[in-house]
Amino acid sequence: MSSVRSDPIHRIYPEPIDHFDRLPDSLLLLVFNKIGDVKALGRCCVVSRRFHSLVPQVENVVVRVDCVISDDDCPHSASSDKSLASGPFSNLFRLVFGGIFKPILALGQFLRPKRPTLNETLNAPSSSSLSVGPGGADDGELDQGGVTHHSPTQVLRNFNEIRFLRIELPSGELGIDDGVLLKWRADFGSTLDNCVILGAASIINNVHLHVSEYGSGAFCMNNNITSGPNVGNGDDNGSIPDSFYTNGGLKLRVIWTISSLIAASARHYLLQPIIAEHKTLDSLVLTDANGQGVLCMNRDQLEELRVKPLSASSASKRTLVPALNMRLWYASHLELPDGVVLKGATLVAIRPSEQPASKKDVSDAFWLSTAFEEPYGTAAKMLVKRRTYCLEMNSF
Repeated sequence: MSSVRSDPIHRIYPEPIDHFDRLPDSLLLLVFNKIGDVKALGRCCVVSRRFHSLVPQVENVVVRVDCVISDDDCPHSASSDKSLASGPFSNLFRLVFGGIFKPILALGQFLRPKRPTLNETLNAPSSSSLSVGPGGADDGELDQGGVTHHSPTQVLRNFNEIRFLRIELPSGELGIDDGVLLKWRADFGSTLDNCVILGAASIINNVHLHVSEYGSGAFCMNNNITSGPNVGNGDDNGSIPDSFYTNGGLKLRVIWTISSLIAASARHYLLQPIIAEHKTLDSLVLTDANGQGVLCMNRDQLEELRVKPLSASSASKRTLVPALNMRLWYASHLELPDGVVLKGATLVAIRPSEQPASKKDVSDAFWLSTAFEEPYGTAAKMLVKRRTYCLEMNSF
């Protein structure tokens, strides 16, 4: 009788239903993989025990770095300096996540046993950001100004099945003047496989002004004065003018090339511990927010690095750049189909001098034309049709 009497109450006040519990894990993982961003995943991680158990299974992870802190900016005692000196990134730089809400401060601690509780972590006066970079201490933590930062190795260690990893720096390493174009893309295995660099002394947006509403007095003003079959090329045969060698043009391109290679090799060196720990990786991209440089590694290249350790430069914490063969294309004036004009446009294609034939299968035209997003992919296609200049560079 008592059970019968309770039925009306249950009909009036039914037990609440958590509709998330009705979703299969596979669907939740699909959503988490679409989210990707490690900060957002950290917030999801503290929502429920179920989310907490699923987040480590995410395959697509994006790490966005908000600021860069050099070693000189980090106060340490003499003893901590000594311990950090033995770390692989001691003389490079520290990449630090900033602007993270408190619930994600504990991403590492929340997923680990034998750590302070989530409540303790949230109430602690530390950790308003996570760090990516050097991990000299055993737990990969760095205390700076009362804020504890966590290394990327420590943060990513909480993910067990990463297949696609993208790390985005706040900006490119190379300081260039306003209006100057400099972009590079490099592919690495255990060493440099190839690199392509696109630069221009200046970028001009073509001005097209049509005033048709004034009747027959309508006019068109266009700052492009080139016409005929060679529109967009500026000169007929693609030769480099003599002034290029005397006014510092060649020297500037050499600086661009060496600087880009140093930046790429430093990024490659930085990724060692992440690649070693995450053997499920199929793709790794290390780029920056303004798109200056992109380092890419596919599954075969990642496995190559695990099997054949990289050769480090004796001068700095970066991967040794091998002896190189380079090809250069130049146009003093290059107009793109969308009206953008590149002044002093230069494309440099780089490969190691001694490279296995298996790595030269990809056609140069395809490799170079797909290195950059539009409109710069089109610029590369236009430049490779011009006269080619060959150069060599020693290992450094």
